[in-house]
Amino acid sequence: MKQLSLLAAGLLFSVGVLAGAADNVAVQDPYVRLAPPNAPATGAFMVIKNTGDKDVKLVKADNPASKVTELHTHINDGGVMKMRPVPAIDIKAKGEAVLKPGGLHVMLIDLKAPMKEGEAVPITLTFDDGSSKTVDAKVVRPTPAPAMEHKH
Repeated sequence: MKQLSLLAAGLLFSVGVLAGAADNVAVQDPYVRLAPPNAPATGAFMVIKNTGDKDVKLVKADNPASKVTELHTHINDGGVMKMRPVPAIDIKAKGEAVLKPGGLHVMLIDLKAPMKEGEAVPITLTFDDGSSKTVDAKVVRPTPAPAMEHKH
């Protein structure tokens, strides 16, 4: 029994060592936008805060609800807003990255099944040092934007 508890303590210690950047990252208000029926993709949004003294890069996201997960941003290309994949999202030391509609976000592509409002999608965020953190992003119905904000 004593050997088993030592083994467990060793495993906990090694997991703690592997955590790295993820230990200094807090995720606030993660959510997934409820996609219309038969939509092939949707976005996930959150605020990622870095409480550490070193800059951190979010380099990958994964989830079980879609076949492909990408980090994306919106760019203004000649007056037209377009989504583009990005290799990483920077989170400065003592700073934050705001993932929001119209800006940086996690794209869930090729959804495996329709999502239901209120369910949670576990999203695993992987950082540049290999550490990761999983957050439960609640599926929410998008609120209609005020008419003035629509720029097509």
